[in-house]
Amino acid sequence: MRKEIILSVVLSLALAPSWAQDENAPIKAGNKNFKAQKYTEAEIEYRKGLLKNSQSFEANYNLGNALFRQQKYQEALQQYQAAVPLGHDSKLKLASALHNAGNALLLEKKVAESIEAYKQALKLNPNDNDTRYNLAFAQYLLKNQPPQQNQNQPQNQNQKQDQDKQQQEQQQQAQQNDAMSKEQAEQILQALMQDEKETMEKAKKQPKASRKGTEKNW
Repeated sequence: MRKEIILSVVLSLALAPSWAQDENAPIKAGNKNFKAQKYTEAEIEYRKGLLKNSQSFEANYNLGNALFRQQKYQEALQQYQAAVPLGHDSKLKLASALHNAGNALLLEKKVAESIEAYKQALKLNPNDNDTRYNLAFAQYLLKNQPPQQNQNQPQNQNQKQDQDKQQQEQQQQAQQNDAMSKEQAEQILQALMQDEKETMEKAKKQPKASRKGTEKNW
């Protein structure tokens, strides 16, 4: 029986501080584009922000979100990882960056690494049920990964026929596993997008002063 894959993503924007207006102008412009779902334009603005200050947590983190939205998961991961050492002034900042890094790792099929990222995020924010759920999901995936095929087959000539048959079966199994993996990744992506869409729709219906959840103002 196929299990529905549901994964929670936190793509809230880190807001630039009010001081250093000129330096943070690109970040604010990027946030505006991001909220309008113009992720390519948002990426451009965040990169401008990094040119002004490469040590900006907000620029690195938000750029990661824009890249994630464009399904550039490896690039997004790099930005989240760059943001982590820059956000030590806030445990919530670090937790969100690690949470999203875990999501990017999972979509890159690096399940074991995603588990470590989620664990680190939970240490910083133990009450985050989204991260706790994603951790459990990643652990389930790791537990149910297909076993690695043994590549060291005997080379005895008398066993050649059996070996050829086994290699053919392994190739077929590898193709099936790859297809399942691609399908799984697509399901995860769809779940991520739907989760974020619902979050944004709910947020729009609430007064600005009472918005909570994934929209963290830093």
